[in-house]
Amino acid sequence: MAAEMRAPRHWLPLALLALALAGCATPETRLRTGLANAGLSNAMATCMADRMVDRLSLLQLRRLSSLESLRGRRVADLTPDQFLHKVRALGDPEILGVTTSSAAVCALR
Repeated sequence: MAAEMRAPRHWLPLALLALALAGCATPETRLRTGLANAGLSNAMATCMADRMVDRLSLLQLRRLSSLESLRGRRVADLTPDQFLHKVRALGDPEILGVTTSSAAVCALR
């Protein structure tokens, strides 16, 4: 019976690792979903989120998600230029630079 009590502990580190890895993907998933909800195409949102999540801090990603157009409301036909205009209003040059370069690279793919 004592061996049965130890068996669940053996799986605990694996379960914790799985939860930690799942948490790592969350910022990119949230950003990708937010960009798609803002009206960008799924391909553009995926490409931009992939680049941006590696270049911006979690605080910057949160500021970006504070944009009205990223709060779960789909804005029909939002162009990358319109999106960049909203990002510029945040007043963070690094967010703007990363978003602009990501939009340019992803638009050329």
